[in-house]
Amino acid sequence: MDDVDEPDEREELFYNNVREKIIFLLLFVLLLALSYAIINHYRKRDNIVVSVQDEDDITVYKYSLLLCTIALAVAVGAALLLPISIASNEVLSLYPSSYYVQWLNHSLIHGLWSLVFLFSNLSLFVFLPFAFLFNESEGFPGHRKGLKARVYETCTVLLLLSIFVLVLTYLLYTIFYTEQSLFYMLFNLWNNYLPFLYSCISFIGVLMLLICTPVGFATLFTILSRFMIKPQLQKTTDEEISILRLEVDCLSRRLDQVTINGLTYMSPEPMLEGKKQNITRTEKELWTLQNGKLKRGLTDRLSIHQERLDVLEKQRKISVFRKLFLYPTFMLLLLALTVVTVLLVVQNLLLILIGIKALPLNTRQFTLGVSSLSKLGPFGAGLEIVIILYMLVASSVGLYSLPIVSTYRPHIKQTPLTHIVGNCTLLLILSSALPLLSRILGITDFDLLADYGRIEWLGNFTIVALYNFVFASAATLCLFNKFTSAVRKELLSRLKSFWKWMMGRDYSITHINSSFSVDNSPTIAKKNS
Repeated sequence: MDDVDEPDEREELFYNNVREKIIFLLLFVLLLALSYAIINHYRKRDNIVVSVQDEDDITVYKYSLLLCTIALAVAVGAALLLPISIASNEVLSLYPSSYYVQWLNHSLIHGLWSLVFLFSNLSLFVFLPFAFLFNESEGFPGHRKGLKARVYETCTVLLLLSIFVLVLTYLLYTIFYTEQSLFYMLFNLWNNYLPFLYSCISFIGVLMLLICTPVGFATLFTILSRFMIKPQLQKTTDEEISILRLEVDCLSRRLDQVTINGLTYMSPEPMLEGKKQNITRTEKELWTLQNGKLKRGLTDRLSIHQERLDVLEKQRKISVFRKLFLYPTFMLLLLALTVVTVLLVVQNLLLILIGIKALPLNTRQFTLGVSSLSKLGPFGAGLEIVIILYMLVASSVGLYSLPIVSTYRPHIKQTPLTHIVGNCTLLLILSSALPLLSRILGITDFDLLADYGRIEWLGNFTIVALYNFVFASAATLCLFNKFTSAVRKELLSRLKSFWKWMMGRDYSITHINSSFSVDNSPTIAKKNS
C-alpha cells in the first residue's frame, strides 16, 4: 500500500516535462498572435489578382510573412525574457511553498532561455534570410518557372551564403583563438562555432543598443519638451473656437431671417463667406439656393459648425488637465528613470573598477527563487523591470531616429515585405542583446542563463568597462542637452499652475492658456493691437 502511494520519480519527471512543453506552446502561440497582429497592421496590402500566374506569388508571400511573424515573436520573447525571469524569481522567493506557483521553477525558466536562444539563432541565420531570398527569387534561368524552382534557387543561394559565413567565422575564430583545421570546425560546428558566431552578432547588437538608447532618451526628451513649451493644442484651438462661435451666431441669424421673411435668396450675400479664399464651390452655391433648399442647407451647415464647436470645447477642457498634469508628470517620470539608470550604471562601473563586482560572465550555478536578487526586495525588482522596459522603448525610438534607419521605418498599411524582413532583423538583434546590455550595465544582478552566459566577450574587463563608460557619458550628455533651463522653468510653472487649479482658486482657462504662449506671444500681441 505504501509503494502505491509513493510518487514515482520518472512519472513526476514526465508530468513536469509535459507541463513545461504546454506552457512553452501557449506562450509561443500568444506571441505569434501578437506578432501577426503587429505585422498585419503595418504590412502593405498588395493588390494581387488571383490567377494561375499569381498563385505562386501569393504562396511565397504567405510563407515569407509567416517566417517574419515567427522572427518577430522570438524578438518579443527575447525582449521580455529578463523581466519575466526577474518577476518569477521574486514570486518564488516570496511564496516558496505556494501551490499556485509550483509550476514556476528553475527548469521552466532555464528551458525558456534555451528555447529563445535557439530560435534567435534560427530566425537570424535561417528564417529571415530564407524569407528575403524566397520573396526575391524567380527560379534559375532555363528552367520551368514555378514554386519548386523558386525553392531550389532560394536553398542554393542560402547554402552559398551559409558557406561564406562559415568561412568568415572560421577566419575570425582563428584570429581570436588558436588556429584549427577546417574539418575540426565542421565536427564542432554546433558546440563552438555557432555560439561564437552568435556572440559576434550579440556584440554588434549591444553596440547598436549603446548608440540607440541614448538617442532614444534624447528623442523622448525632445518630444516632451515640445509639448511642454509649445503645446500643439494651443496653436489654433482658441482662435478656431472664437471663429466658430461667430459663424454659429451668423448662421442662426440668417436662418431666423429666412424662416421669418420667407425669402428664397440671400441678399446681400455674406461678406465673410465671400472673402474666404479656400471656400469650396458647395459653400458658394449655398447662397444661391431657393425655397426649402436654402433653409435645409443653412440648417445642415449650422449643425456641422455646432458639432465642431462642441468638440473643441471638450478638447480645451481636457487640454488643461494635459498641460497642467499629464505632460509634467511624463517629463518628471522620464527624468527620474533616466537619472536612476545613469546612477546604476555609474555605480556598476565603480564596483567593476574597484574589483568588488564580478564580470557578467556566468561562472556559477544559479537557482531560481532562493532569495531576492535586489537589495530593495520586490520594490527593487519592480524598478529593475521598469528600467529594462524603458530601455527597450528608448532603444526602439532611438533606432528609428537614426538617419539611415529612419527611411525604413514601418508605416501603417504601407510597409512592403522586404522592409518587414529588415525591421524584424533589426528588432531581433536589439531584443536579443537587451539581456546582455542590462547585465553589463548592472541594471540587474540576474545571471544570464543557458548559452547567453557562455558568450566569452562578457568576461573581457576592457569591453565591459568601456560599455559602461560610454553609456553613462552619453546618457548624462543627453540630460544636460535636452533638460534645458526653459524646460525646467516651464515644468515648475506647470506644477504651480496645477496646484492652484486643484486648490480651486480663481484660475481661469484663459489665464492658463496665456501663460503657456511662450513662442506665440509676439503674434498674439500683434493681433490684439
